[in-house]
Amino acid sequence: MKRILIAINIFLLSLTLADARTIKVLILDDVFQKIPAKEETLEKMGNISGELLVNGAHYPGNIEVLKGKDSLYLINELPLEEYIKNVVSAEVGTNWDMEALKVQAVISRTYAIYQKNKNGTNSHYDITSSVLHQVYKGSSADTRISYAVMNTEGEALTYDGNLIEAFYHSTSGGKTEDPAEVFGKSYPYLKPVESNCETSPYWIWERRIPLKEIEKALDIKGVSNIQIKSYTSTQRVKTVDVIHNKGALNVKATDLRKMLGWSRLPSTNFTVSRDNGNYVFEGKGYGHGVGLCQWSALEMAREGMTYKQILDYFYPGTKLEKYENR
Repeated sequence: MKRILIAINIFLLSLTLADARTIKVLILDDVFQKIPAKEETLEKMGNISGELLVNGAHYPGNIEVLKGKDSLYLINELPLEEYIKNVVSAEVGTNWDMEALKVQAVISRTYAIYQKNKNGTNSHYDITSSVLHQVYKGSSADTRISYAVMNTEGEALTYDGNLIEAFYHSTSGGKTEDPAEVFGKSYPYLKPVESNCETSPYWIWERRIPLKEIEKALDIKGVSNIQIKSYTSTQRVKTVDVIHNKGALNVKATDLRKMLGWSRLPSTNFTVSRDNGNYVFEGKGYGHGVGLCQWSALEMAREGMTYKQILDYFYPGTKLEKYENR
């Protein structure tokens, strides 16, 4: 029975992947910052084919302009493999080792197709262009990245015949995170692993954040102290207590990152102290810490590991499945 179910899953996978010829990307940048509300009515304003210049970025393919309640939305539809090339260019360095570029191509493709299948055919878009999903800044052709994408064309990671959620991040800080600590859900192919990412610019960092900035982000006043309350299984900060003039506010560290800004507080692997009117966060890593660590993948590639070996390490038990990109 299990073999039959796996065979059915693989068949359905081939159908969904074969249908993944294009992808629709909601453009988010400094000007277009909003995401349509779930029940928001969107009116189609028009289509533009070719290449559109938006705030200094070139978007190839088709641009659909939608009007919502209080905003305009731009949806860029383009061939999936072209999208992957541009995502790899935006996510990692063009001068990275070839095997590391192949790794990024596979996980970006897997992540994109998973999001497309998750949203279904009735959605106006499949994925956003920001760190909410994965970074896409329009057309940015590079010969080496094009080669890496072409040499992994159609490859996506699966587990028991199903596409995986290929979470990844910039810098783990030494060990990847348990997804249950971040997303409240466990995955058989995502377990904390040791990772070497000391070459990353975010291996060690410090942020001095003014008290007023923290009070504004948390919408409270009279903050007198911030104390680490609990830790995750990998010793990242899980919760903090923010002591203020009306009591104590318990905040998840992941929510604190979101409220302050992802780059303002690069990870939840930190210590915190006070220095006059500032709170000093000293930490390691960048990102949520789940899944593949990009800078570790680069280091592993430099040590001679292939992209398949690197993927096996960060996503144990997964397989590379091929789809026909017609």
